[in-house]
Amino acid sequence: FPLWLGDKDYALGTIAFIGIWQGFGFNMVLYLAGLTSVPRELYQAAHMDGADSAWERFRLVTWPMLGPTNVFVVTISSIRSFQVFDTVEALTRGGPSKSTYVMVYAMFEKGVKQNLLGIGSAITIVFLGFVLILTLIQVYFVNRRVHYA
Repeated sequence: FPLWLGDKDYALGTIAFIGIWQGFGFNMVLYLAGLTSVPRELYQAAHMDGADSAWERFRLVTWPMLGPTNVFVVTISSIRSFQVFDTVEALTRGGPSKSTYVMVYAMFEKGVKQNLLGIGSAITIVFLGFVLILTLIQVYFVNRRVHYA
């Protein structure tokens, strides 16, 4: 068996898997809540319009009706993906060979551990710009694809 956290080839993937696993249950609860909000009449109408297979009903009715849920899940998952500091600090401290040295951990290490406040602040500003760009991209796609009616 590989050393999941001790091998530089597996460590970052293991940290990512841990993050996905942490949010999996919450995301499933959100999707189950979204599924209960899809009106049964839409499935009946889709069947009358010729959507006979389960795949067609999912593609034409369920998935579009889950648009607001998808936006919320993607937004929450994006926010959670930046909250990886605690996992990295507890399990690898940025190692092995800095393979799990993520930006949030770099802010902490430079600003707090090494007391290089200027460098830590500069990393934080770059991180803020990255998050701002990602947020603008998400807002653009939300306004294009999802309509709450």
